[in-house]
Amino acid sequence: MSHNAGNNQIIIEGVCEDGRKFRPSDWVERISSALASFGPDHKLRYSEHVQPCIINGARCLIVARGLSLNDPEAFSFILQFARKNQLRIQEEHLIKEWGYELSDDDDNDLLANA
Repeated sequence: MSHNAGNNQIIIEGVCEDGRKFRPSDWVERISSALASFGPDHKLRYSEHVQPCIINGARCLIVARGLSLNDPEAFSFILQFARKNQLRIQEEHLIKEWGYELSDDDDNDLLANA
């Protein structure tokens, strides 16, 4: 997945809005792995819609618009998780453009309490 995909992806940073690093530090891998599958070679293959990456030393999650179309529940969970935990979201304006409204939801803090 290209980091320059324009209006087709958002980036969720592993940094809170107040500048603190988010804990647990493996949250990106947990979410990415939950949506991954094993290939014929028995190696884990990340979804084309959810990719872990490191940008400027921070763990980030790249979420493609395709996830909102193919798995709206997973897309909603990821966005709610990011908002609930006050993670920085690059291209947040795209969320509304794609037809999603962010609302507070107490059920989406599973990883925050891990």
